Amino acid sequence: MTGRLVVGELRVQEIVRGDGRVSYTIVDTDCTVVGEADGFLRTCAAGTDRTYAYLLVDHLRWLRFAGLDTGSVSFEDLRHYMAAVGAEYRGPFGLPWRESKRPYGHSALKAAASCLKGFYLHLSMQGVNAALAERLRLSRLPTRADRQRAMLGHVLHTMPANPLAPDQRVRRHPKMLPEGAREALLGAVSCARDRMAVTWLADGGFRIGELCGLRLIDLHLREQAPCGQCRGAHVHICHREDNANRARAKTKAPWGRRDGIVCGGTVRRASPAMIHTYFDYITSQYPAQPAHGHLLVSLHGPSRGQPWSTAAARGMLRRAAARLDIGQVTPHAFRHSFATAVLDAAHGNALIARDAGGWASAATVEQVYGHVDVHDPVFAAALEQVWGHRP
Repeated sequence: MTGRLVVGELRVQEIVRGDGRVSYTIVDTDCTVVGEADGFLRTCAAGTDRTYAYLLVDHLRWLRFAGLDTGSVSFEDLRHYMAAVGAEYRGPFGLPWRESKRPYGHSALKAAASCLKGFYLHLSMQGVNAALAERLRLSRLPTRADRQRAMLGHVLHTMPANPLAPDQRVRRHPKMLPEGAREALLGAVSCARDRMAVTWLADGGFRIGELCGLRLIDLHLREQAPCGQCRGAHVHICHREDNANRARAKTKAPWGRRDGIVCGGTVRRASPAMIHTYFDYITSQYPAQPAHGHLLVSLHGPSRGQPWSTAAARGMLRRAAARLDIGQVTPHAFRHSFATAVLDAAHGNALIARDAGGWASAATVEQVYGHVDVHDPVFAAALEQVWGHRP
């Protein structure tokens, strides 16, 4: 037996329901549904089920490869699996597991650990592998961040822990845009839609799923909008499962319509530049009365007039960055740069940065972005004083 999958290939199956919602399951080589996986994925929230389906199908393939099943796999076997999927070197099988794909990074390993723990705890409720579930039920003392996130943090005594999760890694210096990238990209893109996308990513700090999932009714780009939730021009980011382009907002804040007006969701302020590029795009390139109501649409090819996908938006940025030779530019780099700029302008007030970018916790903003700019003159002057230099 080699590292390549010579056994039957399990695969993820996408299911499109009549109301436009999409769910995911796992099917075997004979197209039968894998009942254990399907039962677990049905308990997952929308969006999470897709991520967990692709993580779980890798694990189920590995079980077959290793001659195991869900009833016989042990905690040590799961530890070996987590090491195998994250390995970048040749392992005991002669090849790294998933040799045809990239190994899992730190974030993917954390997600895989959560998926496996949830999967085996779900099976244990059906009487499968109770011994493994007992090893996975661990707890830990709450941290300060846990108490800050909890509504009644002062009464917390224990928190669930995951023994499969990798060691915590603090991301203090996220990858941001190259210097002057926004202005360069605005000059390099070729149409009003792309200029709008660059401007909205830079000034709004949108995740790419949030931006591509926007609909015209979500935009309240004038003062004193009838929703009454923000005096200035703003946007409502609403999580929807029936978007034709499969774009989803990560935050599932409750929202609805009142007298035909969108209320709730995550409210994000709109800059004058965002409003200007919006009207430029709407008056020059937006198709007349599309049935879907999405804001960003495809302008060319067979999908012309249809909602613009997140993959197409990433491709636009990748090609523009390649023409400029400024290195790789991703949509999330705009969000990192936006967060750092807001935090600097707010003199380190993480609450302002949290609400401006739609983060769930101010602690996350402080941990990831709350560091001093090494090019700050005050920072340099402090070091010079310590080193004994005088201007």
